[in-house]
Amino acid sequence: MPAAPLKFAYWVPNVSGGLVTSRIEQRTDWGYDYNRELAVLAENNGFEYALSQVRYMASYGAEYQHESTSFSLALLLATERLKVIAAVHPGLWHPGVLAKLGATADHLSHGRFAVNVVSGWFKDEFTALGEPWLEHDERYRRSEEFITALRRIWTEDHAELAGDFYRVRDFSLKPKPLKTPERPHPEIFQGGNSTAARRMAGRVSDWYFSNGKDFDGVTEQIADVRASAAEAGRPAPRFGLNGFLIARDSEAEARETLREIVAQADTEAVEGFGAAVRQAGRSTADRKGMWQDSTFEDLVQYNDGFRTGLIGTPEQIAERIVAYKRLGVDLFLLGFLHYHEEVEYFGRRVLPLVRELEAQLPDTDTDTDTDTGTAPASVPAHA
Repeated sequence: MPAAPLKFAYWVPNVSGGLVTSRIEQRTDWGYDYNRELAVLAENNGFEYALSQVRYMASYGAEYQHESTSFSLALLLATERLKVIAAVHPGLWHPGVLAKLGATADHLSHGRFAVNVVSGWFKDEFTALGEPWLEHDERYRRSEEFITALRRIWTEDHAELAGDFYRVRDFSLKPKPLKTPERPHPEIFQGGNSTAARRMAGRVSDWYFSNGKDFDGVTEQIADVRASAAEAGRPAPRFGLNGFLIARDSEAEARETLREIVAQADTEAVEGFGAAVRQAGRSTADRKGMWQDSTFEDLVQYNDGFRTGLIGTPEQIAERIVAYKRLGVDLFLLGFLHYHEEVEYFGRRVLPLVRELEAQLPDTDTDTDTDTGTAPASVPAHA
């Protein structure tokens, strides 16, 4: 049976500063009018999902931000097919309150609402609000309870949970979110690179988002998440990969754009962000937290998007995207420098090539080299 086509999502630029912490021109705006037009453009150019990001406090090149759940609902009401994923932080939300909001948003959008549960890296954001800051693995334990509570409230009457962080007693939510042939409730995404994140994903999440990774990194993460799911006796979550896409008519032009982004980096903001995020990973026992091995260049795109290597001509990028699919990637979460122009370019020039290459894959693709951790043989040398 043919594998499902790759899905594509984009980072909603609902925070100021764009998707790179650089002074290079970014023809992107964090306001609603720009983003409404972008959402319509994206759903007409092959994007199935959009992820609205969230910061609650001005910081690190993102001085202005729109809140994610309200912004997501606005984008849902402005589109017809796009599924919008709202980022939320346990510790700042109660799962029952989010469940109520999500059910309403799901009805208003005819089943297109989703949520991304963010365990949190930004300590100052919690302490400035007077909320307790938990150490790394404890934040993931809380997130796991949060997802368990959310799923129960969305699917059960008289939901119960006696946890360490949340207690739900005889709670019935009505109306519940829509139950569709695609999903029993709004899809639940999560991110993270650490061992705790991978184990949590295997136990409770529908989707696992990874920071930007090369082929070996993706192979390792997928294997770990699948092993966690097998241990929990449940199907493995699907795998989404972050990437910053620079598609140009020539490889030289694409590489020059990357060079200019890094050359004009906001050094103070990048270094401040790096210091903030590394403290989150340092508290893990095995030092596998996010951003632990990120270089300055990696952090200019704050989710390591350059590492995925989606930089070059449409042909080169399409080949690399499909090579990742053969390793088990189900969705790409993409960022761009100039959103309107580049989303349209992606839909016109890159996506048709991806679909052509997907059509050439065997129904059961066993040549993925996942046992050896190496890239598929079809990956071009320049990748």
